[in-house]
Amino acid sequence: MRIVLYRGDGVIEPWEREFAAMMPDVQTVTWKEGELLAPCDYAVLWNPAPALLAQLGEVKAIFLMGAGVDAVLKFGEALPDVPLVRLGDAGMGVQMAEYVAHAVLRYFRRFDEYEQQARHGAWNPLPQHAKDSFTIGVMGLGKLGMPVVEAMRHFGFPVRGWSRSPKDLPGVPTFAGMEALGDFLHGTKVLVCMLPLTQDTGNLLDRHNLGRLAPGAYLINVSRGAIVNEPDLMALIRSGQIAGATLDVFRHEPLPAPHPFWNEPRITLTPHISALTMRLEAVRQIAAKVQALENGETVADLVDRELGY
Repeated sequence: MRIVLYRGDGVIEPWEREFAAMMPDVQTVTWKEGELLAPCDYAVLWNPAPALLAQLGEVKAIFLMGAGVDAVLKFGEALPDVPLVRLGDAGMGVQMAEYVAHAVLRYFRRFDEYEQQARHGAWNPLPQHAKDSFTIGVMGLGKLGMPVVEAMRHFGFPVRGWSRSPKDLPGVPTFAGMEALGDFLHGTKVLVCMLPLTQDTGNLLDRHNLGRLAPGAYLINVSRGAIVNEPDLMALIRSGQIAGATLDVFRHEPLPAPHPFWNEPRITLTPHISALTMRLEAVRQIAAKVQALENGETVADLVDRELGY
C-alpha cells in the first residue's frame, strides 16, 4: 500500500516518522510541485496544491490532517470525486474547551479590566457579573463544540446551543436552523463560534446578528475568520454594543500588520492556536480508518460536500 503525504507548509517529516511507526508495512511518499505522482492508494493532505489534486483521481480516499474542510472544498469540481475524511476530535476538543474557558472566565471575572488597571497602577475592585444571567451561547454542537458546552456547564453558567439541525442535549436549551437564530442570540452574553465555514455561515456574524446579542456581549471565535464580518464587529465594539472579543481566527492569516484589530485593546488576538492537531492521535485515527476501508467497512467523519463539512 502507498500513501502520499502532503502539507502546504512543507512540514512533512514528522508525519512520515509517525506513519512509519504506526503503519510499518505501508510505503509513504511525498510530492513536490512539478513532479508526477506514482499511483497511490490513499492521500493524507493539508492545504493541498491544485496540481497534486489533479493526480489523485485513482486514490480510494483522501484524509485531511485537521477537522476543517473549507481549504479543500474551495477547489470545487477540481477536487477528485473520492471520499473525503476529516479528523474527528483527535485531541482538539479538550484544547478548545481550555481556550474558551480561559476567554470566558477572563471576561466574566473582569480580569481583562484588571489587567488594564494594573498597567496604570490602579487598585479598584469591580462589581462581579451575575452568573445566573451570564448566558453562554455555543454555535456549533459537533465533536469540538460539545466539550465546550460541558466545560461551561461545569462552571455553572447558563448554556444554550445552536446548530444547523436539531440536537437534543439534556439540560441545555438548543436552537436549530436560521429561523431560530434570533431567539438563540437574544439574551446571549458570550457568543462562542465553532461553526464550519460554508456558504450559509460566511459573514453570518454581521452587524445585524451580532446586534441581537445582549448589550455588552462578548464574542469568542475559534472556528473560521470569514464567519465574522470584521468591520461590523469593530464598529459594534467601538460603539459599546459589544464589550470585546477573543479571536483566534481571521479572514486573512497571518492577520495583516495594519489591521485595526491590532490596536483595539478590547480585542484579544491569538495566532490560530486554540486547538492544534495532535499528530500522534491524528495518525492513529487515520491508520484505523484506512484499515477499516481496506476491510470494506464504513468510517466516521466523511465530509458531506453539499453541506460543506
